[in-house]
Amino acid sequence: MFLPVNDKQFEFWKLRRGGLPNINIARSFNISKQAVSMALITMEERIENTLLEMASANQIEVVKINAKRGILFGNSVPFNTGAIIFVSAKHGMQVWYKHKGNCGVCTRYTQCIELLWDFADEMKLRLEKTDDPTKLAEELFEKLRGLA
Repeated sequence: MFLPVNDKQFEFWKLRRGGLPNINIARSFNISKQAVSMALITMEERIENTLLEMASANQIEVVKINAKRGILFGNSVPFNTGAIIFVSAKHGMQVWYKHKGNCGVCTRYTQCIELLWDFADEMKLRLEKTDDPTKLAEELFEKLRGLA
């Protein structure tokens, strides 16, 4: 399923996930609070369906899902490990598997660090400084479990 990241509904969802109350979102867009509420209900359904479709496509058994936050925790059947699927406003839909990476030699080191820091910022989470994406991911996802 496609998430319309350039759509107003998605913008409302991002703002609400960031802590802005519906009434403030309505005022910002000069629309009614009810219009914002209905748009958020629609977007949460789309996000939940997309998270579930991604889980199915990646053979991830769902443990916990929170459409308001855009997070799904699960277990990967083929990899026999924990997995998280999350919606990043900057990076789109992402799937991350719990693993001990060899980050020092990985060609995706910079992308992983940027993804994790960007998502922590989106979720307004403070993380310890580290240059190890695996440790950073463990800290981030443990904090996210507390939110989900």
